[in-house]
Amino acid sequence: MQRIGRKTSGKIEFGMFTLPVLICIVLAFYIPFFMSMYYSLTDWNGISRSVNFIGMDNFRQIFSGDANFSSASWFTVKFSILFIVLSNVLAIVIAVLLDQKLKTSSLLRAAFFIPYILSLVIVGFIWKFIFSQGFASLADTTGWPIWGWSWLGTPKLAFVSVLLVSVWQSIGFYIVIYLAGLQSVPSDLLEAAKVDGAGAFRRFFSVVLPMLAPSVTIAVFMSLTNSIKVFDVILSLTGGGPGGSTYSVSFDIYRETFQNNLFGYGTAKALVLFVVVLIITVLQLTYFKRKEVEQ
Repeated sequence: MQRIGRKTSGKIEFGMFTLPVLICIVLAFYIPFFMSMYYSLTDWNGISRSVNFIGMDNFRQIFSGDANFSSASWFTVKFSILFIVLSNVLAIVIAVLLDQKLKTSSLLRAAFFIPYILSLVIVGFIWKFIFSQGFASLADTTGWPIWGWSWLGTPKLAFVSVLLVSVWQSIGFYIVIYLAGLQSVPSDLLEAAKVDGAGAFRRFFSVVLPMLAPSVTIAVFMSLTNSIKVFDVILSLTGGGPGGSTYSVSFDIYRETFQNNLFGYGTAKALVLFVVVLIITVLQLTYFKRKEVEQ
């Protein structure tokens, strides 16, 4: 009887601690999610009390004749690929350098991580000032034509600006991930490879990089999801311009929902983005986890 009483009291205590969290999750996530699924099948403008059910018309319009969504998708694909490659390659290189026994390694680690603490909105406004005022001053001082380019006024340079600012802001987070992975590499393996005559590059690609597979999986997953959902840096840096050339899918959803008051249509786009992100991340995690097992 005492055992039964202890089990029952334990379950009650467990329920008392977990029930508030479950209620918050249901109210903050699941109920809005299912409501958005319903609104994606309507033409609601976000203001009117009347909601007209239109079925799959929003989704048909997205995949048939929405040029803005197509261009935003293409921008997001290009941005995601370049962001993932640049942020992870640079993070690995910098992490390997910072893993060396340098006197200033702690200071450099903090310097690389500080931009990640800042909000991307604030970072966007800071770099907007740098691209407009700071580069103009450098152009007057040095006379180099590169500083006089319209970094936010031409489509190609605006894309490069958004990419560079995003990589600069987030690279510190990925450096921390790879530094943690480098700390777990057994020194015995490196010493054995060195004794066998393997050079620095050979040791890195044959010993260090395979041991970094779990860190690569995490960093690629985080950079993939963050790049697909890029929004705040575009809002503060370019505002989607010039001429809509830096519209991401997330920014296009924001514009349709809150600027054009097409709540149902914007919600339908958000669900499409959710499904795409879910499929891509599942495939990515499955592939990289399989690679970890093979190695």
